[in-house]
Amino acid sequence: MLFDFQQAIVDWAVERERCAIFADCGLGKTIMQLEWLRRVGGRGLVVAPLAVAQQTRYEGRKFGLTVSYIRDAADIDGPGLYVTNYEMVDHFPAESIDAVVLDESSILKSIDGKTRGKLIEMYRDVSYRLCCTATPAPNDVTELGNHAEFLGQMTNAQMLGTFFVNRDGEWELKGHAVEAFYEWMATWCMMFTTPDQLGFPSNGYHLPPLNIDPIFVDVDHASYAQATGRLFVTGMAGVEGRLVARRMTMDERVKRAAEIIGASDEQWVVWCGLNDEGRQLHRALDDSVLVEGADSLEDKIRDIGRFFDQSKRVLITKVRIGGFGLNLQHCHNMMFLGISDSYEQYYQAIRRCWRFGQESPVNVIIITSDIERVVLENVQNKERAHQLTVAAMAGRVADYDRMALNGQSAASQEYDLQEPIQSEHYQLIHGDCREQLAAMPPDSVDFTIFSPPFLDLFSYSADPRDLGNSRDDDEFGAMYREVADGLLHVTKKGRLVAVHVAQVPAKLAHDGFIGLKDFRGLIIQIMTDTGFDYHGDVTIDKNPQAQAIRTHSKALLFKQLKKDASWLRPGLADFILLFRKPGESSVAIHPDITNEDWVTWAHPVWYGLRESDTLNKAEARTEKDEKHIAPLQLGVIERCIRLWSNPGDTVLSPFAGIGSEGYVALEHGRKFIGIELKPEYFKVAAKNLERAIAERTQMAMPLVIS
Repeated sequence: MLFDFQQAIVDWAVERERCAIFADCGLGKTIMQLEWLRRVGGRGLVVAPLAVAQQTRYEGRKFGLTVSYIRDAADIDGPGLYVTNYEMVDHFPAESIDAVVLDESSILKSIDGKTRGKLIEMYRDVSYRLCCTATPAPNDVTELGNHAEFLGQMTNAQMLGTFFVNRDGEWELKGHAVEAFYEWMATWCMMFTTPDQLGFPSNGYHLPPLNIDPIFVDVDHASYAQATGRLFVTGMAGVEGRLVARRMTMDERVKRAAEIIGASDEQWVVWCGLNDEGRQLHRALDDSVLVEGADSLEDKIRDIGRFFDQSKRVLITKVRIGGFGLNLQHCHNMMFLGISDSYEQYYQAIRRCWRFGQESPVNVIIITSDIERVVLENVQNKERAHQLTVAAMAGRVADYDRMALNGQSAASQEYDLQEPIQSEHYQLIHGDCREQLAAMPPDSVDFTIFSPPFLDLFSYSADPRDLGNSRDDDEFGAMYREVADGLLHVTKKGRLVAVHVAQVPAKLAHDGFIGLKDFRGLIIQIMTDTGFDYHGDVTIDKNPQAQAIRTHSKALLFKQLKKDASWLRPGLADFILLFRKPGESSVAIHPDITNEDWVTWAHPVWYGLRESDTLNKAEARTEKDEKHIAPLQLGVIERCIRLWSNPGDTVLSPFAGIGSEGYVALEHGRKFIGIELKPEYFKVAAKNLERAIAERTQMAMPLVIS
């Protein structure tokens, strides 16, 4: 009885085991989750809000499925489909069930942190977990993170650290992380607003007209000014002023509402904001039922059921009680007896009736005070903007979802590689250095110098082959080991590899703590495990004030000195780590430096190197880059190349960037091989290498004086 798109999603969800269905109202989330539980087998539990549990039973019955409403694990009688309320979840430990569905799972963002954490921890070991709710907002990172964490895909902190950057207190997707984020989402969720986004026909999935009719009740401005302590009324006086306006107009608003509903013989849903509003309207309408927060769970379920079976014509309640999850499409008349400033509540309340499957135009009347006109306008503006961004995000994720439903993988994409650039003096290769190093001749490189990515996710590219996009230290280690293997393969015996590193700041969002990660130690461990001998290192002095200005690290700020010095630490130095390939070199190295140079360069700390002594990095930056590229200083590269290679030697950089190592190598009479993954850097590196050749040629020309 499922539509083709519903069946395809259920097939995908069964295969995925732990996933989410983010679908717009009326697309059949309830029947999909019940069919998923039936297919999974065993003891399947749906956890749902309030009367949605009873509604789940009715929906199951329509499709020939028996769903039992229970309130304790002791009521589970073998394999089958069961449903309970969120209030009862404590009574259902993980060992009592085989599969769990969180219906209207957006509740994860609204429940308190303790309960949310309990849900995540409680069902961590349940193999089959499914979340179902309407499409979340793209900028609601808390909701997305909670879902990912409940489903065991990634913790909220890991998600933020991987894909997002915090700007002025707001989380935004990193420029290079946009597509990677949508692709990641598609691995564990189906997100769509219409079936055609997934490649299925949208027959029958069209929303009816929505008619919004605001009615404004005048407030006595003199009384309002007196009540809010002002001389004149120039607008709404904040939250307290809104409450004053609501109470001053309550009698008139309730009277208008009773007249409108009383003149109709159809069903109505009325959303109230104040208990007194609801009670007063309930007294005015004999055929109404009032559901309040203080009512017992049994009374709420019973009274909402009276509206469902149409023994009561009017349902009066608050949005937070009945505005999420309920399918009220048998009714097409709605009224807001006042308006809050939450566009989400406004939208969710309307979607109880205005949803796919609704056959009549939906009429929404909003009765509010004239003082609150601006509130309604703001809510409606936010709601329109929200829906545009939701549709855009759903469409982007659905692009990948459509591939998944068709058995395709975005990971199988072909990469558009540019042709290598070959000259007498250098070779520049566009591609993944792990692949390119393995393809190079063995024992062909005299000296290698480079700066690897520093675990800074999506700062420079979105390419999954970028070592900087490793999700954690283990993944980086596995990728860097392939690089180390390649370096051992191409390096001549007895020759050196110089690796530029720095310790990496740990971020609370990604790593769970604020401090440092021993990136230096990680590189040393991998290189020595690969077969290199750890030969030595150099510390490069850095300016802590420049670091403080650039990074805004609390560990370096003057105000932290006064506030709490336990957070202070010295500035971070750079290091050149030296590794030797075992064996004897067939050629001795004879540096073209003086004894005085060696006295300075032999010092364990290199001082006096200008941090600004780099190639122009601005031309390589793209609008998606989260950070400015930080090329290695030319002075550092020069010392390394002159010390540990001979003129005419081949110098390699597997992470060529904008060509800094190659520029210096060519400048000092060496040959160069560079490998770079990012197309923009590859193009700039080519320009810089050609410039180095031109400058060297110009310097070699004899001076002619006429």
